[in-house]
Amino acid sequence: MAGFGEPGVTTVDAAGLTVGVVAARWHGDLTDHMLDRAVTAAEACGARAVVARVAGSVELPVVAQALARRCDVVVALGVVVRGATAHFEYVCRSVTDGLTRVALDEGKPVAHGVLTVETIEQARDRAGLPGSAEDKGWAATVAALDAALAIRGVAAANGHRLGFGH
Repeated sequence: MAGFGEPGVTTVDAAGLTVGVVAARWHGDLTDHMLDRAVTAAEACGARAVVARVAGSVELPVVAQALARRCDVVVALGVVVRGATAHFEYVCRSVTDGLTRVALDEGKPVAHGVLTVETIEQARDRAGLPGSAEDKGWAATVAALDAALAIRGVAAANGHRLGFGH
């Protein structure tokens, strides 16, 4: 998110849905808070949260896939801060490509709640801390649930059920 143009969806009615949330432990002071906000958002929308933790952001896609196989939506949370090497580029591409692949392969919304930033200050401003401009844990969760409801609506319009919210 660029901090502007946000659609302004604060909650959706996702009663009966399950949100799988996977969060990296790297930059734990931020990801712990983002995870708390994601779980709080799921509950505010009437959904149940299942939580998994991984070491870093590169590990997010494979655990996201495991969660997608048993949850209605997945939210992946992490923080990647640019350093002096090309590692940042490889990690960001790997995570983004992996999460996109999981969403398309599993046919489930997978929210990319990984902060890819130049500085730790930028990450703090997006992590939903008091005074932050953005709340990525909350926003990613609501966006994923909103997408699941849209998929359900498309399926209902065609007379099919996709298995959300049994």
